[in-house]
Amino acid sequence: MANAETLNTIYELITPFNKKGIELAPETTFATNLELDSLTVMDLVAEIEDEFDIVIPLNLLPDLETIAHVADAVDKIVADNG
Repeated sequence: MANAETLNTIYELITPFNKKGIELAPETTFATNLELDSLTVMDLVAEIEDEFDIVIPLNLLPDLETIAHVADAVDKIVADNG
């Protein structure tokens, strides 16, 4: 499980994209719960990359369905770059 600080930062980054005001949780999905289209997801990914100063490989994106998946990936990339 990703650390709480990473999750909270990602929640903050998602907030402007959360047009329906869905309550965010680790298991919240981008496509089903938040109803984000692929272009919006790419905008969000860019925000996350800028915030954490990382690059999320495009081949990982199809596997990142929930906020927890993204937070775990961010923590792993940050640790690997550390």
